[in-house]
This record gives sequence, structure tokens and C-alpha cells, in this order.
Amino acid sequence: MAIVNTDVPMTSALCGETIERIVKTYPFCSLRQLTTTAFGRPVWSLTIGTGDRKVLYTAAHHANEWITAPVLLKFVEELAAAMDAGGKLFGVEAQNIGKAATIHTVPMVDPDGVDLVTGAIEQGTLEYETARRLGDNYPNIPFPDGWKANLLGVDLNLQYPAGWLRAREIKFSQGYTKPGPRDYVGRSPLGQRESIALAEYTREVDPALVLAYHTQGKEIYWQFGNYEVPGARALGEEFARLSGYTLTEVAYESSFAGYKDWFIQDFRRPGYTIEAGSGVNPLPIEQFDEIYRDNLGILVTAALGLRGA
Repeated sequence: MAIVNTDVPMTSALCGETIERIVKTYPFCSLRQLTTTAFGRPVWSLTIGTGDRKVLYTAAHHANEWITAPVLLKFVEELAAAMDAGGKLFGVEAQNIGKAATIHTVPMVDPDGVDLVTGAIEQGTLEYETARRLGDNYPNIPFPDGWKANLLGVDLNLQYPAGWLRAREIKFSQGYTKPGPRDYVGRSPLGQRESIALAEYTREVDPALVLAYHTQGKEIYWQFGNYEVPGARALGEEFARLSGYTLTEVAYESSFAGYKDWFIQDFRRPGYTIEAGSGVNPLPIEQFDEIYRDNLGILVTAALGLRGA
């Protein structure tokens, strides 16, 4: 019986329970609590494989993009099950994937925000009312469906020291000058527990590649500024071929202070933001199967790298 529930919203509690069940069922997987949020929710990592190639996959940086969290959880579960049974995943011997790569995942970077959008935080509670007051600063953004930030009103994918001051200038010019549902960069880069923990974990893992899962648009972003990363375009083109997504450049006004931007800048290795699915966030859970099917090839190929590369 499947462990990952893919037909209900993935709350922070369900995410934690799912990770624990995966590790209990497949003891060759491991979990770790990276931090707790300002409101006490844990941010977990889930790791599988023992290979020399280390990769790091992240999801749910934004609250209303929570559907990306079960994508990573389902991938780890299916890979673990195939490894355990001596089977294949995406046509590749699963045990070979586990021997070639160590796959680190952080399925839910923003558990506080996710719980707001999925309804796990009930109306009338202190957390809900705190968020609602911040939302009142931006009455044109639907509440809570338009919420991307953490519960302190900081956008966690605008928290990295990669053109952060430029991001601040751009977002302030667009009117995002105070905490709220989206696009507020915070008072400084790496000023939130979640972004600090992810940056520290990334430095510790020292991965060959990172994937940052978002929604929506069926696009793959692979560049930051003028940084030239050997092999990044070729691998991105393969991701595009496997998924049917478009490899493209991010719009200028959104091209600073993101997690993959910082990784490319500081590590000079391939980093990708993948905008999964299509529609209006939060995407309906009914779209999960299509999203997972489109991205399975990316997840396997990112772990193995291109042959001869």
C-alpha cells in the first residue's frame, strides 16, 4: 500500500508523518530535522542512496505551491520500493541509482505557509489572524489562496544573497514594502529560520546540482545573471525533453535573490527552478498525477547526470 497520500492537501503534519513512515518502511532512508519555524513547525530532510554524486531537491518554498511536496515524497517512496524489490524506476535499475547518487530532499521548505493555505491552520486561531492582518496590507491578493510567504510575511525565495538588494529595489517599486502574502524580501538576506537552515544544509551537502520545485507554468529556469556553469544548459535541455517543459530565462524582475540563484552564484554548479504544472496557484490536487509523471524523468536524470558529462 502506498505511503504517500496524493489525493489530499499535503500539510506539514502529514509531511512529517509521511517521512517517518517512509524511513520506518525503508530503513536505508534517513530523516533529519533541519530547523523549526518561528511557529514551531519542523523543516525536514529525507535522504536516500549512498552514491558519491550528491544532489539536493527542494519543494514548497512557497505556501500555495504545496503540491510540489508530495512530488518529492512520492519519488523517494517509489525509488525506495524499487531498490528494495530489485526493480526499476523510469527504466533504470533502482539499485544503480542508489549506488550512484545520494539524493537529499527537503520536501517542504515553508511548512507554516503551507498550513495556512491548506486549511490546517483554523480560522480564529492566533496564527490565522496574524496572517490575516498581514494580508490586509495587500487587499488585492486573495486570502489565503494567494499566500506564498511564511507566517512572518517573508517570501522565502527572496531571501538569498544573490542580488538581494536588487530584488529589494524591484519588489519595493512594485509596492511590496512590508510583510505580507508574497514578494516581501525581508529585512536582510538569510534572515528567516527556513532560509538559514536550507543554506546551511546546502553548504553541508555540497551538492553537484540542486532542483527547486515551484508551480506553475511548465517551465525550467537554469540561469542566474552572467554566470556560465559548464553542462547546465545541456542538462536543462534534457530535462525539457523528458518533461515537455520549456527551458527558458526567468523574467528580469524575478531573477534575483532566489535559492537557485544563490546556488549558481556561490557553487558555480547547475541549479534549476522547475515551475511544475499549469493553472492558478494553488494547483488542484487532481493535477498531481500529471505533474509527477512529467517530472519523474527529471528527478532520476538529475540524480545520475548526463552520460559522459
